[in-house]
Amino acid sequence: MSKLTRRNFLRAFGAAGAMSLAACSGGNAEPAADEGGEETEEGGEETAEPEAGANAIAVCLSSEPDTIDPALNSAVDGATMISHFFAGLAKWNMEGDAFVIQPDAATELTEPVMNDDGTCTYTYTIRDDAQWNDGTPLTAEDFVFSWNRAAGPALGADYNYMFENVVGYAEMWETNDAEEFVNPDATLAVTAVDDKTLEVTLTNYIAYWNELLAFPAFLPVRADIVENEGWATDPSTYVSNGAYNMTGWEHNSVITAEKNPNFYDADLITMDKVEFYLSDDANNMLSNFQNGTWQLIDDVPTNEIASLKEQYPDEFVIAGQIGTYYVGWNVNENLLPATSTLEGVERENAQAEIRNAIGLLYDRNYIVESVAQGGQVPASSFVSMGLTEPDGSEFYQNAGDNDYPGYYDVAPEALQANFDAAVETLKKYYTYDEASGMFTDAPTLTYLYNTNEGHKAIGEYLQSAMAQVGITMNLENQEWNTFLQTRKAGDYSVARNGWLCDYNDPISMLDMWITGSGNNDCQLGKGDHATVAAYSIDCTDLGYDLKAENATWADTYDKVIAIVKTETDNEKRFALMHKAEDLLMQTGAICPIYYYTDLYMVDSNLQGFFSTPLGGKYFHYCTMA
Repeated sequence: MSKLTRRNFLRAFGAAGAMSLAACSGGNAEPAADEGGEETEEGGEETAEPEAGANAIAVCLSSEPDTIDPALNSAVDGATMISHFFAGLAKWNMEGDAFVIQPDAATELTEPVMNDDGTCTYTYTIRDDAQWNDGTPLTAEDFVFSWNRAAGPALGADYNYMFENVVGYAEMWETNDAEEFVNPDATLAVTAVDDKTLEVTLTNYIAYWNELLAFPAFLPVRADIVENEGWATDPSTYVSNGAYNMTGWEHNSVITAEKNPNFYDADLITMDKVEFYLSDDANNMLSNFQNGTWQLIDDVPTNEIASLKEQYPDEFVIAGQIGTYYVGWNVNENLLPATSTLEGVERENAQAEIRNAIGLLYDRNYIVESVAQGGQVPASSFVSMGLTEPDGSEFYQNAGDNDYPGYYDVAPEALQANFDAAVETLKKYYTYDEASGMFTDAPTLTYLYNTNEGHKAIGEYLQSAMAQVGITMNLENQEWNTFLQTRKAGDYSVARNGWLCDYNDPISMLDMWITGSGNNDCQLGKGDHATVAAYSIDCTDLGYDLKAENATWADTYDKVIAIVKTETDNEKRFALMHKAEDLLMQTGAICPIYYYTDLYMVDSNLQGFFSTPLGGKYFHYCTMA
C-alpha cells in the first residue's frame, strides 16, 4: 500500500465533479483538514515578493502551527513544513501519475525477515552522506532515540500509538492497578547495529509499514538538541536534517525555509527558498494570491468559490483527499434535560441516541452544495471514501448494516424521513410542544470551531438546523493553537473536527479512537466514560475469542483495534475494522458531514509542485517559470 494513483482517486471522487490531481496543481479552499489528520488554519499582511533572481516562493497553508516538533505535531500544516525540514527513512514522491514511497535517508526500503515467532525484522542502512544541517553525521542511534522518544510515556505524544506494532511498545505502556507504568526502562526493539545500520522488529508484518516511515512521528531528531524544550520554536535551535533549514520565524507572520547545503540530495532540490506565511484570514490570502505576492494559498473565502472557478480555471484546484469533515461530541458532556433521572449505562445509551438523532437533522447535500461549495461528497460514515477493500470495493460503501451505504442515508430524498426520525427519537428525552414543533427543555449547547470563514459558515448552518426543533447551540471560535488544545483536553461540548488519513489504510481513521490515543478528542474511554459498560462486540464469527457484552470502551473497542493491528489475513482484518467502525458510530460521538476535497490556488507558473491525497504539499522540486 505504498502507491496511490491518480486514477483511483479520480474514480473515487468522480461524483464530486471535475477534479485535478496534477503534479503541479492540486487543492484546499475549504476548511483545511487535520493531519491524520488534523485541520489547519494567523496573522499575515501583504508581504514583499521573494528576492529578485532567487528561485523562491511564498505560500500560505494556515496560521501559526501548534508545533513543528516531528514527534508532537498532529496537524497537516505542521506536517507539510516538517517534511521540508526533516528526512526520515522514507518519503513521498511522484512517479508519473502515482504518489509513491521512496527511500530517503535510507539507501533502500528493505523487505523484512520473517521470524519463527511471527515477528518480522527490518534492517536499514543509513546513507553515508546523510547528515544534520550543522554537518554532524546522521546515525542509526538518532533513529533509536527518536522512535523511543515519540513512542514512550515520558513525552506523551498524540501519535505514540503509531509504534504499536514495534516489539517493546506494549511493555512501555503497561500499567498496574494504580495506573503506574511498571516497566520504566522498557524500550522499542530498535537497535543501532553500528553507526549506519538500523534494525527494527515488528510484532507482525503490516502492509503500510513503509508509509509509516514517511510520517512525521518516525522522523529523526537529535538527543542533544531536544533537551531544550523550546528547540522547535526558534530557528537558532531548530537543527534538522532535511532539504531545508529554518532560517526565520516571525511568529504569527512567516516561517522561512532555505535550501540546506548539507542535505544529501541538495543538488536535486530546485526550490531555493520557501516562505510559509501564517494566516487564517481567507480574504487576506486571496488578496495576496491575486496580487502575485503568494504563489499558493490553502484557503479562499467561501463566497468567492463559484467566481474563482470561472476566473482561475487553471489555478483554482479541487482534488480528491482521503478524509472526513465531521462534528465531534465530547461523550462526557451532558445532553439530557435537568429533570432526567437516568444514570450510568442508561444515561450513556440515551445520550448516544440523542447524538445520533441530531446527526439526522443535518442536510449534508445543502452543506456541500451551498455552504462548502468545493466538490465535497456528503458523508455517511467516518472512514472516508477513497479507501478500498481487498476486493477493490470502497470501504465506506460496505459500512453499516442498512439499505444504503454507511450509517446515515445522505440521499436528498431521505431528508424528510431523517428529520422525522430525529424528532421521534428526541421526544423520548425532551419535552415537545406539538403546536410549535419545538423541544422546550433541551440544554443549551456550545459549538466550538477555529477561526475560519468556512468553519463558521458550517457552524451557522448546524446552529440553524437545530434551532428548527428548539435546540439552542451557540457558536464559539478560538484561534488555531488554542482550539487544538481545548479539544484535546475535552473542555468543550461539541466541536467541528476533521481527519485526513496518515497512510492509505482504514485503520488510520480507526485507531485514533482507542482510549489512550492523544487524538481521541471525543474522550471515548476517558474520564467518566472510562467506567461506562455500554458496549458489546462479538468477533467469534471470525475465529477470535473476543466477545463482550455491556463492557467498557477499553474492553471492546481497544481490544478489537489491537486484533486488527496483529491480523495478517486481509479479509479478516477488514471485517474486524468494519466491526470497529460499527461500534464507533453507535456512540454518536462522530457525526460525519462530508468527505474532504483539497481546495487551493496555485500560481500557473509554479512547476514541479505536488499534493498527495493524504494532505501533504511538496515544494522541493519546484521552479517558477
